[in-house]
Amino acid sequence: MNLKKLVESAHKAKRNSHSPYSKFRVGAALLTQSGKIITGCNIEVSSYSLTLCAERVALFKAISEGYTRFRAIAIATDVNEFVPACGACRQVLLDLAGNIDVILSDGKKRTRHVRLKELLPMPFDDSMLHHP
Repeated sequence: MNLKKLVESAHKAKRNSHSPYSKFRVGAALLTQSGKIITGCNIEVSSYSLTLCAERVALFKAISEGYTRFRAIAIATDVNEFVPACGACRQVLLDLAGNIDVILSDGKKRTRHVRLKELLPMPFDDSMLHHP
């Protein structure tokens, strides 16, 4: 896996962020099992609850294009600290992408590598939906 290319793709996607209210730009780059990179950025509207995070945009785009198996996601921001996916994105990623690698990249393009389950310990999953 070319982590540098994945991280660069996330930073490039961040440029398309539509964040007029928070001014908090986020880009995401999702690596499919076949090696394709699908990107997304955060898209805000005046009603914050209708806003979409970069991670979900990238994942939903990938699935809508027929990709269902993933290896990693890079998440890039402008701030000089590592910003993980929000709780909603962590749950969606776990459900639809599994315990993939997560590469966090800050405004200086430094990186930190974790597994998704490190960011979402004790997750709710489909095994809990089955009743005896």
